[in-house]
Amino acid sequence: MENIVYIILLTTGASFVQRTTGFGFGIFIMTSLPLLMPSYGEATALSGLLALTTSATIALKMRKFISWERLLPILITFIIVSAAAICLLARIHDNTLRKVLGVVLILTGIWFAFFKEKIRIGTGIGWQTGAGFFSGIMGGFFGMQGPPAVLYFISSEPSKEEYMAMTQTYFLIGNAMMTVVRGANGFVTPYVGKCWMFGLAGVAAGTLLGSWAFKRIPGKVFPYIVYSYICISGVIILFTA
Repeated sequence: MENIVYIILLTTGASFVQRTTGFGFGIFIMTSLPLLMPSYGEATALSGLLALTTSATIALKMRKFISWERLLPILITFIIVSAAAICLLARIHDNTLRKVLGVVLILTGIWFAFFKEKIRIGTGIGWQTGAGFFSGIMGGFFGMQGPPAVLYFISSEPSKEEYMAMTQTYFLIGNAMMTVVRGANGFVTPYVGKCWMFGLAGVAAGTLLGSWAFKRIPGKVFPYIVYSYICISGVIILFTA
């Protein structure tokens, strides 16, 4: 029962981060969740199910801001690449690669924060498939597909509402696909289902608090909050690898 309480608290924090910045659920919860679950695979499965639920809640509410024309190319690319990566590399955990990833995220966040005006990310098919490819690789290797997609959407979407709708729909469908693949690999167990049901309380609380915060963030400030959290994500990965 003590683990269930911790899982609810972790889910509340992760859902708050996801609702406020548009990503980061897995990064937040996976710093501690593997310590509370019977196996690492079950931890990734639970994280994916809870993240899926959080994204579904947000995407449904903001569905009028979704542009399927801009979303489908990056989403389809991600699904193909991440499915292949999960099947081939699900049991490979390379701490050196994770440390490199942490450094890259820190430098990326700093670069975008200070040189945003010099960076031009387009909305063409090349940019979309490129972001989907790198997102799929990161999702397969590290269970963390967010940063490449987030950097694309924060640069290509005209408002924070459209950014939030696009990212959450992307994560919803992507996590649904990865849950199926994890289930096929035996990671979606009855205990994962039990923890997911209790975690729904954390999803509700964190999403509600995050929605309150999101509405009060000025549009011009919002990108810098996202870049800052990318840097924080890198620090978390670097020191937990």
